[in-house]
Amino acid sequence: MPVLLNKVANARFSIIDGERPNMNGKLIFKVVILCATLLSFTGAGVAGENSGAAKKDFLWKAQSKNGAVFIFGSIHLAKPEFYPLPPVVEKSFNGSDALALEADPAQEADPELQKRMLHAALYAGGDTLKQHLSKETYDLAAAEMKEIGLPIDQLDRVKPWFLALTFEILELQRLGYDPKYGIDRYFAGKARGKKKIVELESFDYQLRLLNGFTDREQELFLLYTIRDMKTMGRDLDLLINAWRTGDAKVMESLVTQTVNESPELLPVFEKLFYRRNHEMADKIAGFLKSGNTYFVVVGAAHLTGRQGIIELLRAKGCKVEQM
Repeated sequence: MPVLLNKVANARFSIIDGERPNMNGKLIFKVVILCATLLSFTGAGVAGENSGAAKKDFLWKAQSKNGAVFIFGSIHLAKPEFYPLPPVVEKSFNGSDALALEADPAQEADPELQKRMLHAALYAGGDTLKQHLSKETYDLAAAEMKEIGLPIDQLDRVKPWFLALTFEILELQRLGYDPKYGIDRYFAGKARGKKKIVELESFDYQLRLLNGFTDREQELFLLYTIRDMKTMGRDLDLLINAWRTGDAKVMESLVTQTVNESPELLPVFEKLFYRRNHEMADKIAGFLKSGNTYFVVVGAAHLTGRQGIIELLRAKGCKVEQM
């Protein structure tokens, strides 16, 4: 991911030629590729330890007659103290033939991709943010913008999904989390030039997903993001503890609490998680037929629950065990 995210908080956007804010496409890119994890950071409020069981890692091994896949839950923004990773994780990676990621960070330097992202995140012509939000949500967004020093009228061409993710990224960075320490980036760096790297999705896929939200879904995403900003630090502590202790049940509770309490968010949740989980599980099942060993790094929130990747693989007849 580009290093420009740490400049977001100081960014100022102006309208040029009446068409779009003067923002670097890398900023859009930075927001887009974090979409899967950011929603799972919000609304968490369930405390818990490792359910009294022996400590495990957020790592699973799936096996078939033809191959094996290690599946490690990623935290896309992390801190230096997350490292070193557990020895079993490093050993599993070292023994693999290929690395599979949601999207390969090497794409981030592609100027054409950045242009597509910039275009997708902005309204065209004379369309504005205010025309797509209720007065209540718009006022809340304006107040949040004012608090971080970005006047809402200077971002009025930005779509709600982009604004919601921007708010979350800025808060995550304020809490000390940084994409350069993300688990995905760490393994991509270790694998580059040494192992085959494949994608479960792509940045274009994630962009189409976000841009496919209806106006109502985008507004709900923005509204609940703003609502949950105040407790993000506490929620993250709980989520990271579940990740460190390999507690998939607690992770599931943390990820799903907001949508359980606010069912109107279910369409957003289904698009960000359930639909993608099924598609990624299909690709991972395909790896098991390849005769090779794959090390898969995917957002930790995608691995838990009945519609998580692990249970979906088991439903396909795969033998999957947590390590």
